[in-house]
Amino acid sequence: MQGVYFRTTAVREASSRGITGRVWNRDDGAVELVAEGDDDALASLERWLHHGPSHAAVESVERTDMEGERRYADYAISDRAAS
Repeated sequence: MQGVYFRTTAVREASSRGITGRVWNRDDGAVELVAEGDDDALASLERWLHHGPSHAAVESVERTDMEGERRYADYAISDRAAS
């Protein structure tokens, strides 16, 4: 998804909900992200992800829940997959 500022808008949407993590473009053109936060905030972000910013064409949203400690202090765009 190019030209609709998906990553930039995702940072704003996640940050406004108190969510931390990273977002990046995959080699196949899809956008992938890691989001950490409380359940209500994550559910709200997931609802937003289903439509994304104006002019986005979201085909699908896949969710994988992960266990463990939080890894991020903020939400930002990353150049590659989170490690």
